[in-house]
Amino acid sequence: MTATAHAASADTAPSLSQTIAEWGSRLAVRDLPEPVIEKADLLLVDVIGLCLAARRSDYVGAVLRSAEPGHSTAFGHAARLTAADAALLNGTAAHGEDFDDTFEGGPVHSGAVIVPAVLAAAERDGLPPERILLGIAAGTELLCRLGLTAPKAIHRAGFHPTAVLGALASAFAVGVALGQDAAALRQGLGIAGSTASGIIEYLGDGSWTKRMHAGWAAQSGLRAARMGGAGFIGARRVLEGEHGFFRAFAPSIEPLVGELVGDLGARWVSERITFKPFPCGTMVQPYIDCAAMLRAEGLDWREVRAIRCLTSDGYVHRLWEPLALKRRPPTDYAAKFSVPFGVALGLVRGHADLPDFTPETIADPDLLRVAGLVGYEIDPADPYPARFTGHIEVQLADGSRREMRQDHMRGGVDAPLSRADVERKFLRNAAYGGVRDPERMLGLVRRVLADGAPAIAALREDEGQAV
Repeated sequence: MTATAHAASADTAPSLSQTIAEWGSRLAVRDLPEPVIEKADLLLVDVIGLCLAARRSDYVGAVLRSAEPGHSTAFGHAARLTAADAALLNGTAAHGEDFDDTFEGGPVHSGAVIVPAVLAAAERDGLPPERILLGIAAGTELLCRLGLTAPKAIHRAGFHPTAVLGALASAFAVGVALGQDAAALRQGLGIAGSTASGIIEYLGDGSWTKRMHAGWAAQSGLRAARMGGAGFIGARRVLEGEHGFFRAFAPSIEPLVGELVGDLGARWVSERITFKPFPCGTMVQPYIDCAAMLRAEGLDWREVRAIRCLTSDGYVHRLWEPLALKRRPPTDYAAKFSVPFGVALGLVRGHADLPDFTPETIADPDLLRVAGLVGYEIDPADPYPARFTGHIEVQLADGSRREMRQDHMRGGVDAPLSRADVERKFLRNAAYGGVRDPERMLGLVRRVLADGAPAIAALREDEGQAV
């Protein structure tokens, strides 16, 4: 085949976005495996609880002051916002404490993007519960699959995968929830590619921008889906094109498109979505567990003289370097993305909860002393991003050494949190955010997948009594 003929063939072959759109247009509730339905339900609980936990934070307040009035619900607030601003605020709140779900196989956060986008669309358009369920299931599946297509490459290029991939996935989620046909879904994906953004420079100074990435992706997808449904034309080969998404955001790797569309609909990778036990960076969490287990075994942090951790090269630039900054995080938010600080919390306090990441905590001399002892060594055999592991070797004052390993992230497929665990997390988060009756609020959240749009409005209407 000549080069010209090959180009013509590629031009007429179905694009990746077309394949995805055709699957989404045919998707019905009967196609969803029970674990996927259960996951969607738990994501609703987790995300809304996180919105309540962050509702009094400075960063959520700033987003709220920037928003425009409308008719959509901002969870935990009396104000009614435009649908796009509700998606932005709810997504920012859900992701703001880095306590939202993640995905084993590629570090993307799906619930904080997809749930706010779908609920904003559902409330605006009065959608029934089955459309909400389909939108959440389809969007989270696409976001997780996109996370598998370019291992490590998006971070390596300086972008946040949740932010850039989330714009595409939320457009798809909203389009499926609205019942759009394949043509409209494809246009929405094509448009969303031009709205994707989110650099990771927040790592340098602990600034707030990562917090808005999920919300920005949610509102971008919401707008892209509605534009696509209204007839606006998006790029047909938005993902694989010569100037497309993969080349822009993951230029160092040939994308694994088989992970994206190879068995779409036959296998649901979103079943591996992980609910976090700690409010901090995903890959920090197994190290906290290792440190806390050593403490539980009787290790006295006052006797520690040096700490060495084995780690992956894939997140050294995010969670380990510059090492001096990671040992003394400049802000409480920066502390969430520091393995040395996480190890210190595990050894000194035995836990890492929302109140453990504060301006006072990052000045705690005991935590800073231990964090200052933590170093790392790259392990070429580390399985990241397929698995998130932890390892700590501690040298004590008497010259002895203690070691702890964890080959998985707690909350994931090897040690999943139960429904009861996720609901207890919701209740703690709601209480942390000042909700007066967390149990009642949980009951209202449970109604969303039973009653649809009216239940979303009820959360707002009953808020004065519930919060």
